[in-house]
Amino acid sequence: MAIIVDKVQKRKDIALACKELFIEQGIENLTISQITTNAGIGKGTLYDYFKNKEDIVFEIVNILVEERNIIKEQKLSQISRTKDKVKLFSTFFYSEEDAELRAIYKEFISISLLKQDEDRIAYQTACTNSYYEWFKKIIQEGIDKGELIQKSGRFARGLFVMAEGMFITSEVTNSIENLEEEIHNNIDAIFDLIEVKK
Repeated sequence: MAIIVDKVQKRKDIALACKELFIEQGIENLTISQITTNAGIGKGTLYDYFKNKEDIVFEIVNILVEERNIIKEQKLSQISRTKDKVKLFSTFFYSEEDAELRAIYKEFISISLLKQDEDRIAYQTACTNSYYEWFKKIIQEGIDKGELIQKSGRFARGLFVMAEGMFITSEVTNSIENLEEEIHNNIDAIFDLIEVKK
């Protein structure tokens, strides 16, 4: 009798077996041989599940994002103030607990910018749209609770992309000494404009 392999789980297992290698060496320095050795599989098996190294990074990001979203949702549910929720939403870009995902995410972003691929574009678009809808919901809840002025929704897109833009600037230029402080200062400044004055 043939052994039935759960292909979805096998793909995840192979990707996660390589996670540390990608973090330590980066995609450019990593060989297929290193990946297969680390995952304990042959090259043929690797290519049964992945097109290339970039596809493995894509899968690692997907797995880690799903895990972190569950944790973020739990943390957000314990916070009442909208400004604090927005600050929590931005912790991905500087928190220690997100360091692994951030390292893989940087690889993913560089791959996405350098090698256009329909699957990655579709994933990135869906992921960004999902996060933006989540973020807009937080802002709308603040409006509905009377914390934020009615026009606050107009700031949602800018607030949403601000932290990522600062993160990329910080990584590329080293011009932001304390990213957490800088992001929080900007959030505070915007909330000075959109919070209902009591």
